[in-house]
Formats: sequence, C-alpha cells, structure tokens
Amino acid sequence: MHDGQLIDTDLATEVEHFLRNHPETEEVDAFIVDVNGNALGKRLPASHLRSLARGGVQFSACSPILDCRGLGHDPEGLGGADGDPDGTAMPVPGTLVPVPWARRPTAQVLCAMGEAGSGAPLWFDPRAILAEVVARCRADGLFPVVACELEFYLLDSARTPEGGIVPAALPRTGQPPRVAANLQLAAVEEHAGFLGRITAAAEAQRLKLAGAVAEYGLGQFEVNLSHLADPVAAADQAALLRRLVKGVARAQGQEATFMSKPFADQPGNGFHIHVSLVDAQGRNRFGRDGGEALLRNAIAGMQALMLDSVGILAPNFNAHRRYLGLFVPTSRAWGANNRSVAFRIPVGGGEARRVEHRVAGAEASPHLVMAAVLAAVHHGVTRGLEPTAPATGDAGRRRDPHFPDGILAALARLERSRLLAEYMPRRFLAAYAASKRGEYADLIGQVFAREYDFYL
Repeated sequence: MHDGQLIDTDLATEVEHFLRNHPETEEVDAFIVDVNGNALGKRLPASHLRSLARGGVQFSACSPILDCRGLGHDPEGLGGADGDPDGTAMPVPGTLVPVPWARRPTAQVLCAMGEAGSGAPLWFDPRAILAEVVARCRADGLFPVVACELEFYLLDSARTPEGGIVPAALPRTGQPPRVAANLQLAAVEEHAGFLGRITAAAEAQRLKLAGAVAEYGLGQFEVNLSHLADPVAAADQAALLRRLVKGVARAQGQEATFMSKPFADQPGNGFHIHVSLVDAQGRNRFGRDGGEALLRNAIAGMQALMLDSVGILAPNFNAHRRYLGLFVPTSRAWGANNRSVAFRIPVGGGEARRVEHRVAGAEASPHLVMAAVLAAVHHGVTRGLEPTAPATGDAGRRRDPHFPDGILAALARLERSRLLAEYMPRRFLAAYAASKRGEYADLIGQVFAREYDFYL
C-alpha cells in the first residue's frame, strides 16, 4: 500500500490515514469541477481536514455553471436572481491526495456540490448529470468501460508582444522547436524531465496513466488514461489530469494548454474517449457472439446525438477553430482503423474491441462529454439503431451540411435537442447555453488587434 492510498471509504478514516502518511501537509485544496472542467473551490488549512470530512465546505452553489473565467451570467436565475446562495461541497471518497507540484506541502480533495443543508445533488452539476446517465445505462444492463486521451501543448510562460503564445523551448537547445516531431521518441526524451514529473505526480494522485506520445504539433503531447469500469471516476481522472499537467508545467516555469486550437497553423487538441460494454463477468460484449451488432448499435447512437452535442464537445469560440484542421471530424462517419472519422474502431478484437469517440476538444468538460457519449451509446443500443455504411479514405474532407457553424449555432441546436433532453435536464441545457452565450458575448465585445489590420 503506497502513501495516501485509500483504505476505507469512510471519509474520517481516510483523513486519519492520509495525515499519518503526510504529517507535513499544511494546506488542502477542496474543489468541484465545473462545466468547463476547471477546479473551483477553496484552499483551507490542513487542520480543517477533519471538519471537511464531516460537513464539507461551503461556497457559491452556482459554481458548477460559471463560465471559463469563473464568472456568472445568471443562467436560469443561478447565482443572481436566486441571491447567490452557498452550497455544500462534500469530499468524494478516495480523492484525498498530495499535490506534488505545490510550493508548500499541500493536499487536494475532489468534492461534489450539493444543496446546503440537505446535500442533495444539484441538477446543474456536471458530475451529477453523468452519474444519472451511468445509472440509466446500468439499469438497462449496459456496463460501459471507458478510457480517456487528452492532447495538450507545452508553452513558454512569456507571451509575445502581441499577447500570443509560443511553444516551450527545448531543454537541450534553449530554443523553441522548429519542426514537427510526431510519434518521435526523441521528442519524448527531450522533455523527459517534464513527462517524468507528470508520471510521478499521477502515481502520487492514483491517476492510472497508460502512456504519453509526442503529437503532430510543435510542443504537443498526448497523455492517455487507463480503461475504467466507472465512467464517473474516469471523467474525474480526466479533469484531475488536466489540473495536474498544468500544475507541473507551472511549477517548472512554463504553461500547458488544453485549448482546442491554440495555434492557427498547428493541429488542435482533442479529447478522445474509448468505449466498450462488458457483461456481468467483466467480459467485453463487443468481442463476443453478437458483439458486432451491439457495436453497430452503439455507433448509430453516437451518430444520432453527435450534432446535437457539439455545443458540449466544442464549448467555446476557439473550440470551433479545431474543426478546420487535419483528422478532426465534421461528419458522422465511422470506420475501422481510420483517424479521419468521428467514431473509429481501433485495431484489435476480443477483449480489445471498442469504439473511439473523436469529436470533442481537449478543453471540454470531461463529465459532460462522457455523459453525451454514454447517452448516445444507450440511445443506440436500447433502440437497436443501425449506422450508415462505414467510411473509407479521408472522411474528414466531407463536412456534414448540418454541422453547427460556430458556437452560437451549436448552442442553439443543443438547447432545442429533444434527444439530449432525454438524458440531461432541459433546464440544464438552457442554463449551459446561457452561460456559454454570456462568455462568448464578453469575448467578442472587445476589438481584436487583427481587426485594425483589416478595417482601420
């Protein structure tokens, strides 16, 4: 049993075990994960850990629905018309871990926001929404096993005079990379110190990593998480991994970004989810008798919900720039061993048989993306839907004529979606859309420097 490992699901026991193994801890970050996948919460003295386990921590109940900056737009009266009441954020058992990159000895614990007093889950909490979708799948005999892949760029912390960003300097030369290093182990070795610190921090925080690779972009990497039979925990780990990567980068004087399209001339950052369905014994149903039909049903469900879900999969103005790039799906195509499709069947049969959902940007909410993907699987399987014929060649060049043209069109489609409203509260879809429209209005309300070049 390594340091900090949970020995009991009782929070009080977990706290005592953690403090015995980490007596140096001075502070604890208690936070929820919002609709943007960001950690919002409070930093408390470590002496508050025991009271935190008993009664949680109170802060603004509307925090799950805030925009990417942590600002509110009063969606559905949340955080404004309601008087901005507090909720109670209760620690999630098994998530109390050290923060290796912190300047002072610090712990962190993931929390779930509930109503003050009763602790009842909030209808607009992404984590609670995903839990409901998972419960619905399991009630109908569907047991998903999922794995997440996240792409990001490592950047220098200093901005250009115009406010732009540049890839991190190579440790060996002190200069930014000049050519792509896709899949090159030399690029991984070049940043071995950074990637090693990510691996060590992930081990300390019990995040199950399955490897890292250099990607197409200059200074771009992908980190993979292992398959989990608990989709809520898998989404938790994806959100926590993003926090970890950013924290490790900042601790070494750099930045990491999961922004969907940080560079106009470089590939975007994707968030891919691998999904299979298992039986009561944990055997992959896609790889057994009748599995191909089941797999086709799941893919058809993904096709049916894809366009309605784009507002979640690409949650802001920048995220829609990614759909102009290479190997980024803008049609509902699927196929085997083909990275240009939205729903890819990777190489492998039997227990490895699965489908990879490739549509989301890396900055999208892991909980909401997972909820949308599993809702699609449930929809397709329970209704016995059939997909289109599998695509061959470069399907990325064939944009669906109904693919939403930008964030506002995507939000309008999401808000009126009949299918999504069967799995997520309609008032949540309205609140989410209102928050994202407010974020967009604040962004577009400023004059961009390039506008002067065009129109001065």
